[in-house]
Amino acid sequence: MPSSRWGRSPVDASGIPAAAFLWHNSETGKFACLTASENNIVTIDLTAVLVAVTGEEPRVLTIHDGKALPSGPFESGHRSLQTGLRDWVERQTHHPLGYMEQLYTFADRDRTQGGGRVISISYLGLTREARASGAQAPDWRNWYRYLPWEDWREGPPAIVTAIAKRLSAWADSVPDPVLRRERRQRVATTFALVPREWNDELVLQRYELLYEAQLVPEAGQTRPVADPLPGEPMMHDHRRILATGIARLRAKIKYRPVVFELMDESFTLLRLQRAVEALAGQRLHKQNFRRFIEQQGLVEETGKVSTETGGRPAKLVRFRREVLQERAFAGTKLPIARPA
Repeated sequence: MPSSRWGRSPVDASGIPAAAFLWHNSETGKFACLTASENNIVTIDLTAVLVAVTGEEPRVLTIHDGKALPSGPFESGHRSLQTGLRDWVERQTHHPLGYMEQLYTFADRDRTQGGGRVISISYLGLTREARASGAQAPDWRNWYRYLPWEDWREGPPAIVTAIAKRLSAWADSVPDPVLRRERRQRVATTFALVPREWNDELVLQRYELLYEAQLVPEAGQTRPVADPLPGEPMMHDHRRILATGIARLRAKIKYRPVVFELMDESFTLLRLQRAVEALAGQRLHKQNFRRFIEQQGLVEETGKVSTETGGRPAKLVRFRREVLQERAFAGTKLPIARPA
């Protein structure tokens, strides 16, 4: 018989009920959570949304042939949640982690397939892509393979029109006029067909609306979804966690210079612009973007040039990390290039 140890949960603020206790199994070395009110065992999982930008593509590190994000249970040997996550990612993918921040705690009762209550504490990580290897079949994937409606760099994706039609039919299918009006408003807000009205940060709201309308495979826990939308599904609710990570990053690049965590030591302003565009899913106004970077004093010239484009040599610059200590980064909207 394995021995056990009880203690008040130290992570109540992360989504575990206040009346929860951690149970330590000495045989497996893992923690579980027991709620005093329900006597249900709940396991704690750590999940990583690890992002890179390579070749003008936003990339996310996955395991199980692209079907899941790196994750694993919080164990007694882990000094903290973050060290536990680093341990799992490096164990599953052999990829070191750099910048990380806590993202969100997912605790919905039906968030995993196969039963059992799993609370997932997720993290967003930024890095430069390197080769991943391991028994879990790790691989870097373009995140638009999972959420193709989020890439507006070449204008509204064709899939958005199809989505709007199916969501409109879903909204009109309810007899209650109040609910019907509320659904129509959500569709109009999240899936605007006009670029000028598209809100790039509503990534999670769009995915959850598609889930509610039974248009993604993950919604078919009781019965398969008929004619699901394009976009590769993921295990459990990992596509929802990915959507949350994309939304957080799209918001954050507007008020913190975190994009430089994804850049090489030196780069051209065009390469920097393309990286931001890849993350935002929208094109930026070139002159306004460069003016914004210069006004913020975010970069400095290296004295070298790049001839990668084959045309006129472009100056190489680097990020001025001291700007973080000099003053706060002035938040602003990205200079999106609007069609005439």
